[in-house]
Amino acid sequence: MKSLQLLLWRLSSVLLICVTAFAHAEESAYNMTQGVTNISEQVYDLHMLIFYICCAIAVVVFGVMFYSMYHHRKSKGAVAAHFHESTKVEVIWTVIPIIILVLMAIPATKTLVAMEDTTQSDLTVKITGSQWKWHYSYFGEDVEFFSLLATSQKEIDGIEEKGAHYLLEVDNPLVLPINRKVRFLLTADDVIHSWWVPDFAVKKDTIPGFINEAWTRIDKPGVYRGQCAELCGRAHGFMPIVVHAMEEEKYDAWLLAKKAELEKAKQEAAASLTASLSLDELISVGEKVYLDRCSVCHQANGAGIPGAFPAITGSKVATGDASSHIDIVVNGRSGTAMQAFSNQLTDKEIAAVVTYQRNGLGNSVGDLVQASDVNQLKASKEGQ
Repeated sequence: MKSLQLLLWRLSSVLLICVTAFAHAEESAYNMTQGVTNISEQVYDLHMLIFYICCAIAVVVFGVMFYSMYHHRKSKGAVAAHFHESTKVEVIWTVIPIIILVLMAIPATKTLVAMEDTTQSDLTVKITGSQWKWHYSYFGEDVEFFSLLATSQKEIDGIEEKGAHYLLEVDNPLVLPINRKVRFLLTADDVIHSWWVPDFAVKKDTIPGFINEAWTRIDKPGVYRGQCAELCGRAHGFMPIVVHAMEEEKYDAWLLAKKAELEKAKQEAAASLTASLSLDELISVGEKVYLDRCSVCHQANGAGIPGAFPAITGSKVATGDASSHIDIVVNGRSGTAMQAFSNQLTDKEIAAVVTYQRNGLGNSVGDLVQASDVNQLKASKEGQ
């Protein structure tokens, strides 16, 4: 009798722990993100529903198992029964799991269908992944820009203290309005990436040569962060996503300001074609561009990574013909990881980074490259 009471006490303790755990499961930091969209809430509810179903099944199965082990133990003289198949039992343990799976599948299917419905969108944004950044283009608005990691190299190297959003901060976040259906068209320039923002329940691969679709409708303003979720090379972990969701009026104001900013940048780029910068000015601009865009592969000191990324220091490209050097930066080099920066950097920035590579990082060629030189090379290539 005492043994039975002890067993019941232990079982009730375990049950109490389980009930307490279930009660706090939804608030746990280890649980799935609840999100800020209708789809993310549906996914979260499905997750919790299936979690509770699995817990209930576990309680029943382990309850029967422990009960049987206790009441049919050898010390009580229990003798194992000899029996063969039972059609009734087999039908029961086949039908019951099927019913459970169907009950799970019905709401899951509805959610999956809703996740793929990109029709009747209010805004379309094209997302292009490349090593190791994102490019956003707003259809019909003439607004597009690159989004790169904003965490400083000193933080990454451990020289400075890591910030609150270490490796999850960018220079240009994707800005979206709340309460509008936004359609995403996703592709890639080089290898497979994956655009993933947990708060939206959106995770879609970006594949070169293919267009995938996804959508979201954000309910709450705020800043939401994600990452590339597909191993895409050396700097895969340095490819964050930041989305700034704001009220519709603020979004419209941001869009106007962004258009004005891009138009001003175009005018400055045109003006730079007639400007002649000094060596110090070019190196100052070029060093920043190099650290932001080139150092991931070629390293901050220009040493590169043998067998993977060539060195800038002492290389034939950086110490050879300037036109060939410009051409590689502008058009890239096929069959390698070297991208074309023609549409990523202005002529001034390309001129500056080429000048920096030729007169810094241990090189001292002594020549200067101006924006007009870059523009002239582009024009000659287009005329061919």
